[in-house]
Amino acid sequence: MFGLPKLFSDYVAGVVVNIPADAKHWHGAAKDRWFAHIAFSIPAEWATVEWLEPVTDDAYNALE
Repeated sequence: MFGLPKLFSDYVAGVVVNIPADAKHWHGAAKDRWFAHIAFSIPAEWATVEWLEPVTDDAYNALE
């Protein structure tokens, strides 16, 4: 889902994930897990934020 190389269950405390520029991704956890998100970004004049479609209930419930 969203081009990520691993299952969400593979991410454990202390893992750092680098999302490449323009990679479609989301900030959230599977239904039976919690998630903390800390982001660092470098501002640029050309940079924009693009909010994509909401995650559907079916996609969310299918997360492993």
